Amino acid sequence: MAESPTLLLDLGHVLREARTDNRLSQEELGLRTGVHRNYIGGIERGERNPSVTAIATLADELGLKLSELFARLEDSRADERPGPAR
Repeated sequence: MAESPTLLLDLGHVLREARTDNRLSQEELGLRTGVHRNYIGGIERGERNPSVTAIATLADELGLKLSELFARLEDSRADERPGPAR
């Protein structure tokens, strides 16, 4: 579980990027989804561990399938991993 905080930070980054790409404020995304803007901010900062339901709700409003969201997350995490030593 040592990677959990990093995973949450990476998830938050991916969601923030998708939200800003959609030109939505946290408040507007919250109004559209019923997820409080403070909770969205906490997710984006990696302070919250959202449920799959919350993630699905946010992804849907951001025009992403869950598979697309998690692919972005996986790509983001792969970019941060050190490559094999040569």
